[in-house]
Amino acid sequence: MEESISLREMISESFGLKEVDIRTYSPLPLAYIGDAVYELIFRTMMVGKGNMPVNKLNGLTVRYVKAPAQALLVESILGELTEEELTVYKRGRNSKPYSMAKHATVEEYKKATGLEALVGFLYLKDRTARILELIQIGLHKLENQEGNASGR
Repeated sequence: MEESISLREMISESFGLKEVDIRTYSPLPLAYIGDAVYELIFRTMMVGKGNMPVNKLNGLTVRYVKAPAQALLVESILGELTEEELTVYKRGRNSKPYSMAKHATVEEYKKATGLEALVGFLYLKDRTARILELIQIGLHKLENQEGNASGR
């Protein structure tokens, strides 16, 4: 049986990347990679729903990856984070980004940046299962909130 190796490890090996201590990284590079990983997860989910036009796939994906949606998701999982994860999230949230989202408040954008920094941190630590667990928890909580709100 073939040994399981993460995508990050495969990329590192293929391109001869050296090991780094990601705890020394500022939060914005973590958010940079985290943004891509987060979007890849949701793009994969949408493609998994079936073959459809790309513009429809994009519309479905954007609902989850835009800053306001990320802010809601991270608010729903804050109580689930370990101390280390919460520290990474807060560092990302409190960072000084170079730009702002067009369709989000400053607060939403900061929360989204914190979530992306956390996802980037976990990805670089090869903790993809934890990323998926947190997203599943968040989506489940948000679906329950929507169900409760519409049932009133």
